[in-house]
Amino acid sequence: MTRTVYVNGEYLPEDQATVSIFDRSFLMADGVYEVTSVLGGKLIDFPGHMARLERSLVELDMNKPEAFDDLLEIHRKLVELNGIDEGLIYLQVSRGSAGDRDFAFPDTEVVKPTLVLFTQSKPGLADNPAARKGIKIISIEDIRWGRRDVKTTQLLYPSMGKMMAKKAGADDAWMVEDGFVTEGTSNNAYIVKGNKIITRQLSNDILHGITRAAVLRFAREAQMDVEERSFTIDEAKEADEAFVTSASTFVMPVVEIDGETIGEGTPGPKALRLREIYLDESRKAAV
Repeated sequence: MTRTVYVNGEYLPEDQATVSIFDRSFLMADGVYEVTSVLGGKLIDFPGHMARLERSLVELDMNKPEAFDDLLEIHRKLVELNGIDEGLIYLQVSRGSAGDRDFAFPDTEVVKPTLVLFTQSKPGLADNPAARKGIKIISIEDIRWGRRDVKTTQLLYPSMGKMMAKKAGADDAWMVEDGFVTEGTSNNAYIVKGNKIITRQLSNDILHGITRAAVLRFAREAQMDVEERSFTIDEAKEADEAFVTSASTFVMPVVEIDGETIGEGTPGPKALRLREIYLDESRKAAV
């Protein structure tokens, strides 16, 4: 079945959807995006994703698309049109197309933002087999730009990191800067020592994960200690558990770092419990 996608106010078959070759997302990676999970046909953490989208637009001095206030309706319509029970909705806003290439931002009175959304059907998203066995990661140098808190479409280096991991026989990579882990290629990173969950503090150095915020809230409500601070790869290797969080993987246990086993080499109890809590609570709050 051909997907129905959304482009600048129109619902179109994917093979009829087009964006200008002069769009700044294509030429300059001048765009921001969000990915919202769908479980049981409903949207997970939708208000958080929209709040972060608005923040990203403000940080880049980018105008809201005209349909910004209709985004919930658009998401729901795409879920319905594409019959999504479990999956993802990708949303991207760019600064638009001025009809030519120029480093300077176009006149916002003339050039309007480009808004694109599409779905990805992923049956079994919540029952991912990887969560039962855990994933393996490698460490790589973090050489990205300094505003990682803004969710831009500048994803070349994270993509390269994924490929480095694949070539090493691993599943993903954690990035390291000045000796400390920043985050994963597409997720936030955590270690567990005793009853304490440790994850890097919020700053411009990492993405302010929507799933991260929810998981830390649930952890505190479950009487788990949370410490927001930087940690090293060596510290991670000595941890009892490790895991990552993201909108598409929820809470995913990590069982190996740079070839060294973490804990017992199996998903740890806190990661598994947080995954269970997150899925249960997020389903209840889904819209």
